[in-house]
This record gives sequence, C-alpha cells and structure tokens, in this order.
Amino acid sequence: MRIVSWNCAGGFRKKFEQIQKLSPDITIIQECENPNLYIKEFRSFEYKNFIWEGETKNKGIGIFTKSDFKLQRLNWKNHFEISINEINSELLKWNSDGLKQFLPFSINDRIHILAVWTKGGENLAFGYIGQFWKYILANKSDILNHKPIIIGDFNSNVIWDKIDRWWNHSEIINILESWNYKSLYHVKFKDEHASSKILPFSYKEKEKSLITSIMHLFKLIKWTTQV
Repeated sequence: MRIVSWNCAGGFRKKFEQIQKLSPDITIIQECENPNLYIKEFRSFEYKNFIWEGETKNKGIGIFTKSDFKLQRLNWKNHFEISINEINSELLKWNSDGLKQFLPFSINDRIHILAVWTKGGENLAFGYIGQFWKYILANKSDILNHKPIIIGDFNSNVIWDKIDRWWNHSEIINILESWNYKSLYHVKFKDEHASSKILPFSYKEKEKSLITSIMHLFKLIKWTTQV
C-alpha cells in the first residue's frame, strides 16, 4: 500500500495532478481546501473518496483514497489531566477535540491512520509539537488499541528542543518508542534524529538557510522491519 502525505501550502485543487502521477492508495494533504466547495475544480481528480476537516474552508486536512477503499473518520476525543498536589489549575486538564490538527481514520475497518498537521501561535505555550504531545496523551488508549500509522506535518524536529520544555520533540520520540513506535525514515536509513542525511520532506528557514525534516511517519516496530 502506498501512502503519500504532503503539505501542499494551499490550493490543492490546482496541484493534485502531482499526486495522481504518484498513484498512491491513500493521500493525506495538509493545508487542503474543502473539496465540497470546489466540486468543479476537483472534477478531474481521480480520488473521489475523501474526508476533510478544517478550521477554515481553505485550510484543513484532506484524506483521499481510491474508490475501492472504505474510508471512515474515527472519533478520538478524549480527556487528560495532570495531577500536581500544589497546583489547582484548569490548565492541567484538556480535551483532545480542541487540539490542532488531527484526523484519525480507518481503511476497510482494518488499517488505522492518524493524520497530523500541528499548529501554533504566539500566545500558545503548547504549540506545534506541544499540541501533538497533548493529543497522544489524551488518546493513548485509542492509539494503543488501534495501533495507527502516525503520519503528517509535525512542524517539529529535535533541533528545536528547549532545555526547560518537557514536551519537546525528543520527549515525543521517547513516548512513542515506549509504545513500540519508531520513525520509519530513521529506521530505513539507519539515521539519528537531528542528523538526517537525506531529507525527502524538509523545511528551509530563509534567515538561517537551515534545512531540516519536519514531516514524520511513525509505525509500530514490528511493521518497520517489513519496509
């Protein structure tokens, strides 16, 4: 099965031919517009089977599959709470349905996938990888039960870890590894996090001319050996 994840930077209706050339079975598009609002523009797109979720009509996650697949959205909206005796704050409690942006789904009631596009903001302490950290803690039971492939645009890398932040990218890796997950890229290329030699999915900071990987795919350890 071929899975493609791509942050198209908007306007997917003008770019989907690039995906069709790859002939994937499942396509995950970040920054995708709502296809229901652009029916004419998507008419020649071969992947008619889709689900979409977004905050605005032009910025969301779109999942597209071949017509012979049964595609179903999963309802993972759970709660998590951190208990600290000396602190009584509502900020230590959260529901995952307010975190941005995650779309779990199943294929043929058999394969489960968690599509990721993390977001942040100036006033958001738990931005980007912090959103993912909160999400997987709240939905740990669903993740362990369904064992999804976790794939998408994390907007994160270990090179952006901060000394006093306990929801760093490195901590995410530790949590996922404790659940028997590994980064497929780093297993396949026998590479270390933050020292990627090959960057098929990358981001370039214009000011620093820094190129680093922010797209990631995590799978259960027993599956990575088959790649």
